[in-house]
Amino acid sequence: MPKYTLLEMTQKILSDMDAEPVNAIGETTESDQIASIIEDTFYALFVNRIIPEHQGLIKLTSLSSVSYPTHFRYPDNVNNVTKVWYDTSEDDTFEYSVVKWMEPMDFLEMVDNVQDSYDSIEDREAGTTLRIRNDKQPDYYTSFDDLYIVMDSYDASVNSTLLTAKSRAYGTTIPTFTISDSFVPDIDENIFPYLLAESKSTCFSLLAGGADQKIEQQARRQKSFLQNDKYRSVRPNKWSHYGRT
Repeated sequence: MPKYTLLEMTQKILSDMDAEPVNAIGETTESDQIASIIEDTFYALFVNRIIPEHQGLIKLTSLSSVSYPTHFRYPDNVNNVTKVWYDTSEDDTFEYSVVKWMEPMDFLEMVDNVQDSYDSIEDREAGTTLRIRNDKQPDYYTSFDDLYIVMDSYDASVNSTLLTAKSRAYGTTIPTFTISDSFVPDIDENIFPYLLAESKSTCFSLLAGGADQKIEQQARRQKSFLQNDKYRSVRPNKWSHYGRT
């Protein structure tokens, strides 16, 4: 199953609409409109949906400042982070340990109760003082603003701040979309028919005066297929335990 460039998808939709053919996006107003609709459809379908190729390992960005020794910034293209690790080795042998998420209020209660071996650190945004331990590697992290991660401790005898190079996270990135003839959306081959069908349906509705029943049927079929064929490797079905352990 092939991947299509934005131009190829635009040409396919123009052909199905019996519209004027083009050799490049921008040759006609209609081709510009269709390319824009494909972009909007792409983001509507995939930005808030778990697509395997948009998941992967992420490097958190350390502020590398003694004023904020345990602060990291979420990279701009990250939609969410589901797991965080930190290299707790003293000789860079990559002994990654999980740093667990803690809700902001619970995190504040924990650091407020630290009694010794800590630095008084101001939070990056609000300026409130946090008691950040300086004698051990981090165990917990939180975020007060969804821009910065704050970890509960660092080992000053190893590094003066927590480091980007020692961080590891897993999460979902936000794909980019570029309006150009040669641009290929960052999705697997098996998802292209779904994107094309949904884009075509929208184009018929907005530009051709109404939906086409056959195209609507095709879009529904592609959506149903996608639900069961997201991953390249076969994975067992996951069923909700509904509170059971």
